Amino acid sequence: MRGIMIQGTASDVGKSMICTALCRIMSDQGIKVTPFKSQNMSNNSYVTVKGEEIGRAQGVQAEAARTLATVDMNPILLKPESGMKSQVVLFGKKLVTMDGMDYRTRFYEKGLEVIDQALANLAKDFSHVVIEGAGSPAEVNLNDRELVNMAVAKRADVPVILVADIERGGVFASIVGTLALMPEPERIKGLIINKFHGDAQLFKDGVQFLESYTGIPVLGVIPYMASHEIEQEDSLGVQAVQRIARVENPIELVICRHPYISNFTDVEPFLNEPDVTIRWAETVEDIGQPDILLLPGTKSTIADLRYWRKQGLGIKLQELKGNTWIVGLCGGFQMLAETLADPEGHDGIAIERERGFGLVPNMHVQFEKQKVVQRKNGLAAFSDAKVSVTGYEIHHGNVKQTDYPLISSGSSAEGYFHEQVLGTHLHGFFRNRECRTAFLAPIRKRKNLPVPLPEAVADPFDRWAQHVKSHLDWQKVEEIMEASL
Repeated sequence: MRGIMIQGTASDVGKSMICTALCRIMSDQGIKVTPFKSQNMSNNSYVTVKGEEIGRAQGVQAEAARTLATVDMNPILLKPESGMKSQVVLFGKKLVTMDGMDYRTRFYEKGLEVIDQALANLAKDFSHVVIEGAGSPAEVNLNDRELVNMAVAKRADVPVILVADIERGGVFASIVGTLALMPEPERIKGLIINKFHGDAQLFKDGVQFLESYTGIPVLGVIPYMASHEIEQEDSLGVQAVQRIARVENPIELVICRHPYISNFTDVEPFLNEPDVTIRWAETVEDIGQPDILLLPGTKSTIADLRYWRKQGLGIKLQELKGNTWIVGLCGGFQMLAETLADPEGHDGIAIERERGFGLVPNMHVQFEKQKVVQRKNGLAAFSDAKVSVTGYEIHHGNVKQTDYPLISSGSSAEGYFHEQVLGTHLHGFFRNRECRTAFLAPIRKRKNLPVPLPEAVADPFDRWAQHVKSHLDWQKVEEIMEASL
């Protein structure tokens, strides 16, 4: 396969988003392109059509490339748990839970084999690959056994473009320092300056300096786009999921930011509701008296349950009940149960019986070895409407049907909806606009807010790809990608 690899000077510089844009640009040109990231560390995962887990970014990039996501696109997924350990998901299935040192010493050779196998599998169906690195390639303490940056570029035999985030400052030092410390800097064939604010003409001198000092061409200066509407994977992206609505008496949505938060993108669709203000709470004191309090997913349900109970969230929930809508998603839903049991520690903490917040009567969670990983669709029954919903489930905790199920799916039912308490395991539940409208309807009625008219929005992948391509020397990128090293 021909290809290109996108590495960054640090985490959250925009590697995933640049890869997403390249996948769509190349797909528009009729190229059979696949995304690839050898090893991903994230609790925000994506479920393939076969019910397997990969990093969410590669699932999104596959959508941008107009192809089905497969486990070969992200063969190694690390899902952090409590106690400094991570769940190792290999080719979409949980393999083992390990701490960082064990993983580094015991898994390295296996990891190299997995990377080679995945790349070989992809080469059978695709002509080009867009590879995403992780963190920084200049982590000198890790580079002798790394599985995700220059080691992958070398095995795939592709050139590398280095991306730097100018928004955080220090862009010159971050690029020069990265090149000085990383292995094989000669493999870097281009630089991209990302998240630029203001007039790019003012950065001409900066471009000239970088090209003169490093001898590497600057391929583009990409302006910051505030609302691209493409799901983010990194928990650093949480800060982007907040907004002050510019209407009188808006709906206030407060989200509990768990220490082990996962699938935070479940709340991103509310950014499309112009009358909803979104903010995060890291303590009970931050919550206030919102219209909606949402408990999102978590990789360690019991650990996060204990974190919030210690702060007094149980008492706060009782105070809010009846006035505030309380919503639990996946692990957040499980926290609302009467009891949780995990005698074998599949959630991270072995416990025979843990008291939940008790907002869902007769709900008991049992954590089991076999993880539920599946795509699902059904019919959600709200007070005044029934809406088709679709999404995916990823959880160890199993729950028997509750007294007031939210979603019917064939002969089974799932979730809970009663007296301003809503819960479901279905990730992506609020991505359907009709679902959000039905949920928000009674709140809008109480606050005398009209239902906002839907806006015609361009495909976010097309919009983002056009934005990047218009500020990129695409011809030069193609030359770099097609040239042999």
